[in-house]
Amino acid sequence: MLSSVFSAGIFGIDGYIVTVEADAQPRLPNFELVGLPDMAVKEAKERVRTACINSGFRFPELAFMLNLAPADRKKEGSAYDVAILLGIMISSGIIRSDVDVSDKCFVGELSLSGSLRGVRGALSMCVAARDAGFKEFYAPAENAHEAAAVEGIVVYPVENIRQIVSHLNGSEPLSPINYDRSGFIEATATYGIDFSDVKGQAQAKRAMEIAATGGHNIVLIGPPGTGKSMLAKRLPTILPPLSFGEAIETTKVHSVSGTLPEGTSLMSVRPFRSPHHTMSAVSLVGGGINPMPGEVSLAHNGVLFLDELPEFPKQVTDALRQPLEDRRVTITRASGRVTFPCSFMLVGAMNPCRCGYFGHPTRPCTCKPIDVKRYVSRISGPMLDRIDIQIELPSLSYGELADRSESGERSEVIRARVIEAREFARRRMGENSPYINNASLDSAGIRKYCVADDDAMELLRVAYDTMGLSARGYDRIMRVARTIADLAKSEIIRAEHIAEAIQFRSLDRKYWGGDDE
Repeated sequence: MLSSVFSAGIFGIDGYIVTVEADAQPRLPNFELVGLPDMAVKEAKERVRTACINSGFRFPELAFMLNLAPADRKKEGSAYDVAILLGIMISSGIIRSDVDVSDKCFVGELSLSGSLRGVRGALSMCVAARDAGFKEFYAPAENAHEAAAVEGIVVYPVENIRQIVSHLNGSEPLSPINYDRSGFIEATATYGIDFSDVKGQAQAKRAMEIAATGGHNIVLIGPPGTGKSMLAKRLPTILPPLSFGEAIETTKVHSVSGTLPEGTSLMSVRPFRSPHHTMSAVSLVGGGINPMPGEVSLAHNGVLFLDELPEFPKQVTDALRQPLEDRRVTITRASGRVTFPCSFMLVGAMNPCRCGYFGHPTRPCTCKPIDVKRYVSRISGPMLDRIDIQIELPSLSYGELADRSESGERSEVIRARVIEAREFARRRMGENSPYINNASLDSAGIRKYCVADDDAMELLRVAYDTMGLSARGYDRIMRVARTIADLAKSEIIRAEHIAEAIQFRSLDRKYWGGDDE
């Protein structure tokens, strides 16, 4: 007897439907599995046989041929176990032959006892099942909350194979699980840290607010202990809350990577990734024999923080150039092309020199001038070109640290201004604009949306001549000035907006010897 049961696999971060075709013939017992299975799929033969027996069912003594279609795509992982066993049970009569499974999708790994273990990418699989027209999705209990976030399909949590058999035979129906969106909305603003924790550094806080509003990449320069890491970690708290669509996309990346926090059904806060400087280029942008998302994709819709930026190998930081421009990473292998999303804000932090005290008012720098130049020049020109804001953090005085009366603005207050300014910019650019924020404006976008008055243009002309700016320096100042004007709710860029934007480019000459170098 021939039966077909549907499951799902993962390619990149997207799911696709796999048809498990099971044919049972009254010959000498045999079990063949075809359809480009990897070793984990091949081992399913032993798992399903033992799980069937230990669940109280007699494994049929028949010759089974199972095909995983499409047969030209390699099948990886253990998510097909449940569908394989159900195909055997239907074709051998353990499950009634009149049961309609054409609108049902089954995923899950089987333990030897017959219970279901969680799998990676359940959310992506459920989205693929919904898009393919399936009405029901059966997943391990630990993945069910994650899959339930997908609208338009009924999700059933399953503890063991006996529950599925009883449900399909009509003896003990399973209860579907529902996702509570109100809980998601409440969790979107839940952070354990706040901007009010940071003492002093008013100019740096202002720079972070501008960066959050326009989506600008930023680098923080200062001696040890000035609050660079504190500021970077609090940047997600002033970004707009994740929309439901952004949460689905972000969760898909983390689910496929196996980095979804335990007990989390949907990512509700923007991710913050802070990899160590000893990482490789592959771990940063993704790849491997079986391509997996890298840190840039795990930071999708969030923040990628590179502490001690000059300590990262040059090939690692240069690998960021294309993801920062395209907001996606495409990895090509013999098996095909995989594209991972990576729309993130880059925050870099660095000391001004190797010892960390170049320019410090009280502590002497032990580095030679050539060593200072060599240290900062580890950040290449093309990489620096993709960072709109540079801010220097001074050392805090004892009074600033000891002052208990100072209470900075809370993150929720700053976030409200950021959201308001982003809405102001969105109304100007329109819903169908190709630009997602001011940081993404190209030359054409700058000409169209960065309209400045005469005083502002005269100030920019003077800065262009005296600072030796290049065309890219001009564009960076205009993009940041546009964001500053949005925070001020001004359609026209004025002189004070240009002046503030110029301050965030003044470190080029001090550390990198000019904008063109």
